Amino acid sequence: MIPIHPQPVPDRPDQLRWITPGGIVPFRGVAATVPDPLGALLRDGTLDEVRVETAAVVTTLGPGRTWSGEGTRVRSALHAALADPAGWQPADVAEKPDDAPLREAAEALLDGAVGEFARSHGGHIELVDVHDGTVTVRLGGACRGCPASRLTLRHRLEEQLRRRHPDLVTVTDVTAPPRPVDHGVAGP
Repeated sequence: MIPIHPQPVPDRPDQLRWITPGGIVPFRGVAATVPDPLGALLRDGTLDEVRVETAAVVTTLGPGRTWSGEGTRVRSALHAALADPAGWQPADVAEKPDDAPLREAAEALLDGAVGEFARSHGGHIELVDVHDGTVTVRLGGACRGCPASRLTLRHRLEEQLRRRHPDLVTVTDVTAPPRPVDHGVAGP
């Protein structure tokens, strides 16, 4: 079973963001068609909308519905629907993410706490690009080549960015050497 975790949407009591592993559903945006039993909840008015994000599905309740009354049904239906990614169809052309809010969040973190942390250790983290939900940085100074730099990127930058911008795909470092490819061949 695919793990999901509900998260409230600020100022939207009719919505829940269900955090999922990234990339399960092959598009981002409003879903026109979803597999049953989730599709049945859209047809009967329990749900008004299902929107796909990179690592979440946002469900909006229909009028007069409550999460205390419908939450268990929605969770079960979402589990079943996520097991059938081919049954999801977008309402229109898949949305391209708006990278401006992600860029602003990354800049704020690098100008603030995350950047200060790197500078306190003699390094720096430079924002290179933000494109389609991917934040690309360049490590410099003591951070470049430091074994702890991956932890800094994941636990300080990526986790804080994901809290502020759930549609974040990943954070990449242009200075990191490529990871070796495992071809499944046993060594000598």
